[in-house]
Amino acid sequence: MAATNVPNPISAAHPLAGTTMSGAEMIVRVLADEGTTAIFGYSGGAILPTYDAVFLYNQERAARGEPQMPLIVPANEQGAGFMAAGYARASGKVGVCMVTSGPGATNTVTPVRDSMADSIPMIVICGQVPTSAIGTDAFQEAPVPALMGSVAKHIFLVTEPEKLEATVRTAFEIARTGRPGPVVIDVPKDVQNWTGTFRGEGVLPIPGYRKRLFATAHAAIEDDEAELFFAKLRGARRPLIYAGGGVVNGEAAADLSEFARSFGIPVVTTLMGIGAFDTTDPLAMRMLGMHGAAFANYAVEDCDFLFAVGARFDDRVAGVPQRFAPNAKHIAHVDIDLAEIDKVKRVDWSHVGELPGALRALTAYGRSSGFRPDLSAWHTHLDTLRRTHAMNYDRDSDLIQPYYVIEEINRLTKGEAIIATGVGQHQMWAAQYFDFRRPRLWLTSGSMGTMGFGLPAAIGAQFANPGALVIDIDGDASIRMNIGELETVTTYDLPVKVVVLNNFGDGMVKQWQKLFFKGRMSASDKSLHKKDFIKAAQADGFTYAVRLDRKADVPRVVEEFVRHPGPSFLEVIIDPDAGVYPMVGPGQSYDAMITGDHIVARHPPKSAEAPGPSQMF
Repeated sequence: MAATNVPNPISAAHPLAGTTMSGAEMIVRVLADEGTTAIFGYSGGAILPTYDAVFLYNQERAARGEPQMPLIVPANEQGAGFMAAGYARASGKVGVCMVTSGPGATNTVTPVRDSMADSIPMIVICGQVPTSAIGTDAFQEAPVPALMGSVAKHIFLVTEPEKLEATVRTAFEIARTGRPGPVVIDVPKDVQNWTGTFRGEGVLPIPGYRKRLFATAHAAIEDDEAELFFAKLRGARRPLIYAGGGVVNGEAAADLSEFARSFGIPVVTTLMGIGAFDTTDPLAMRMLGMHGAAFANYAVEDCDFLFAVGARFDDRVAGVPQRFAPNAKHIAHVDIDLAEIDKVKRVDWSHVGELPGALRALTAYGRSSGFRPDLSAWHTHLDTLRRTHAMNYDRDSDLIQPYYVIEEINRLTKGEAIIATGVGQHQMWAAQYFDFRRPRLWLTSGSMGTMGFGLPAAIGAQFANPGALVIDIDGDASIRMNIGELETVTTYDLPVKVVVLNNFGDGMVKQWQKLFFKGRMSASDKSLHKKDFIKAAQADGFTYAVRLDRKADVPRVVEEFVRHPGPSFLEVIIDPDAGVYPMVGPGQSYDAMITGDHIVARHPPKSAEAPGPSQMF
């Protein structure tokens, strides 16, 4: 493939081309060239040369009155990884995490795997013991290539210093292109200390990858393919779009909206696809799946044409693939990754390519061919589903219901806030009850479901969007995982808002134990724990730290919390028995959906069946 097709923003006329630099300085210069505006990481012996180069770079920029590239120090390297991921998720740019060798590197394994599972572009630069010491069990040595190679999109171990500059630039290319993902660069200390000539351009030869990229980027939907798509769609009376995280990651939300509105086709989204379509739009049917809205899941049951866009039919959406969308006569699928086509659910029309171009091509063809479907009966049916099976809860309870708290926050933020979450019940309540007017406002650990994600991700998002309102919706169990990052919020005086919905335990686990394990709360009840979250927040410097335990105070306190100009912390003592409904049990289809006591079910309620030995959590 010709070099002209290689994505490379660096010009041959780089102002520093020909300058003698250390390897560490080259790393920092490439980071700057690639548009990095913040680095998240923790120092240590094996990465000190590069940390020093960051210091010198910022010192030089400050002397000239130019923007710097701050190095944000977390409480733990896992926090640094999730901050970089939050930065990437909220901005669409590549997040950068920089850590030392050994435990510094191993502490980032979970964020790397989390980012790989959710297709998040991130660079992790790890210090490593000197090249001559690799394999000798040297102090703070870890086999980073072996560890990370199985969880990252790609891993580089740099043993030839002359290739360092090109390696870092290539890592960015791999992280951001195609299906995005995390790339790890393991850099021995002697490579960082090496001095050589900075070229200011150049990438490594990865012809196979670039050939696939080129093919994907130029995979246009031809007229005959579009005609086949619309031939199937023309026969549909109840078409539905099923949008996944690929729409957000592929920057295709505007094109999806244009397609949906052009032909009046309603949209359901996955957990990772939230924000891909404005939740307040009349065509929005919100989230489908295990904890999706009942009306969304019923829409999937009733549709006769399903168009999957950047979605992968995962087990939280299609728990029983052969019974998913049972009335769909045709299923179409567009994705950037060939591996996702027919992986779980067979489809009868597909296209592998970049989503924006594919959606634009289909929209243009539909308009030019005069496709104007009359879907008024379908829209009326969906309106009835929304009203009849609306999200609801016990609004008369004297206890604070978590849904009520989220509704009050949403009333103030109007779908414009960046919402990060931990993992558990609070995550699903946030997905169900918040509005999202556009993409990159919803940050959550989807495929991995990593507790402790929310707080550091919110920090990263705030650095990516300094003027935005960023709120972490967390649980008492999830926030414990990375609670040390409360201090990071106040250290950098970030206006991050932290909500802890405290039900004194692992709420989602307890819900499953009630349903499937006869109420045996094995290791999930934390009502005896002594944690005082308010004192912890105050100790870490939060000037606004309030416990909310009276329902009558919810509107006033929530508004105080949201309006507070600096970091604010709110602990809400919620109904410990509040559940996440609807719920589709593992290995079950939507006709077995449990809707709880306050959401109307279409099918007669069934008793919850215990998951089989091979079924997922």
